[in-house]
Amino acid sequence: MGSSLQDVSSKIRPGVASLRTGVGTSFLLRRIHSLTGIVPIGLFLLEHFISNAEAFKGPAAYTRQVEFLNGLPFVLLLELFGIWLPILYHSLYGVVIWYRGESNVVDYPWTGNWLYAAQRWTGIVSLIYIAQHTYHLRFSGVHIPTHPAAAFAKVQAEFQNPWMVAFYVVGIIAASWHFSYGVWLFAAKWGITTGETARRRFGYACFAMALGLVVIGMVGMSGFFRTPYRPWDPNSSTDNIVMR
Repeated sequence: MGSSLQDVSSKIRPGVASLRTGVGTSFLLRRIHSLTGIVPIGLFLLEHFISNAEAFKGPAAYTRQVEFLNGLPFVLLLELFGIWLPILYHSLYGVVIWYRGESNVVDYPWTGNWLYAAQRWTGIVSLIYIAQHTYHLRFSGVHIPTHPAAAFAKVQAEFQNPWMVAFYVVGIIAASWHFSYGVWLFAAKWGITTGETARRRFGYACFAMALGLVVIGMVGMSGFFRTPYRPWDPNSSTDNIVMR
């Protein structure tokens, strides 16, 4: 009996598995955490990247996109229940998972361990990025929902600081990786991809998606540098020109 147990244990590789489900209440909370990362947060992330890419077309296109989003019916309810509350839960419970987890990347440098550690750290970076980005655009300076024409200049003003440009680049990369690997984890945990071959192939697709999101994010950022910076003047006629 002891010999058979030793044989079995010798076949189990030590370290942290790439998939963690939990039990009991933890299982339910992790499933909700996993689901909110895809719907609605993931959908919001994709929409946000695509919307920001409108900056590449110039201030007029970016302003129209901002005005369109702020003009959606029940926009405050959509933001509250479709964005902010899900992000609050996902981020706070994500911090709990990160705090409890042990990646062991030094003792057991497997790919799964490194991916696990990267997912946790990119989540923290993404949380800081989202908090700063939201505070600056929504709760400081010009009120964007009231003055959508000021959005382009407001982001441009932030990009006058090289450190903020670097911060945005890191935030975009972190959010792209966190979401894309989260999609891979979602498919594995929810039984969408079964078997090592399916997971490996889907991993390539998710890696390509991460690269694609980074490219879209960089394209959107570049739009704010293509147009010469001019501070927004609420007393000028720029609003009327841009909104056409």
